[in-house]
Amino acid sequence: MLVLFDIDGTLLHSLSAGIHAMSAAIRELHGADVDFARVEVHGRLDTLIWRDLGRMHGFPTDDAEHARFKECYSGHLERRLAERNTVEAMPGASALVDAVCAMDGVTAGLLTGNYERTGRLKVRHAGIDPDRFTVNAWGDDGPDRRSLVPVAMGRYHDRHGRAVDARDVTIIGDTPHDVDCAHAAGARVIAVATGKFGIDALREAGADLAVADLRDTASLARWISRADR
Repeated sequence: MLVLFDIDGTLLHSLSAGIHAMSAAIRELHGADVDFARVEVHGRLDTLIWRDLGRMHGFPTDDAEHARFKECYSGHLERRLAERNTVEAMPGASALVDAVCAMDGVTAGLLTGNYERTGRLKVRHAGIDPDRFTVNAWGDDGPDRRSLVPVAMGRYHDRHGRAVDARDVTIIGDTPHDVDCAHAAGARVIAVATGKFGIDALREAGADLAVADLRDTASLARWISRADR
């Protein structure tokens, strides 16, 4: 089995540290004060957010500029969190990661809109070892969130030498985008209302299981392992 955790709004919150660091990077690179109020950020890939900002503010969005942005953004976030760590794990998140990692035959991973360097940075500052997640799909691994699930499944195959059935993949996230990408791949999804969206909205999006938070470790572990199904 493969269990893929989203980061922002699911494992942790950072008091918008990523958005502040993105803004600082774009200001440094292009002299633009960006307007995040006009860009959807929840559940989206950082690459897509950056491209939206580029179109709005008129800076180039080619591959070379993307590489420059990622490096600059990562540096700003690292310095920001070193000066003041605003990242905290969501209720129950660390315990659920522990439980998943302890399950026989289960691999824990990340499926996130974050870039690898910034995603690992946030997870570490939340007090969770990012190396516990051994099969990951990052925000620049595909053109959209749906494409990340096959990426993660491919990396599972590379790591273990065998395929994982989509029905044995569980995605844990906090937005309808997480629900959509899971179901598009044939995977199951636990949606948690610790981000922008409430339980009703997550249920309406089609979540297989919607919960207020991740604190009921034993119940969630049983659901993931299908022990109660």
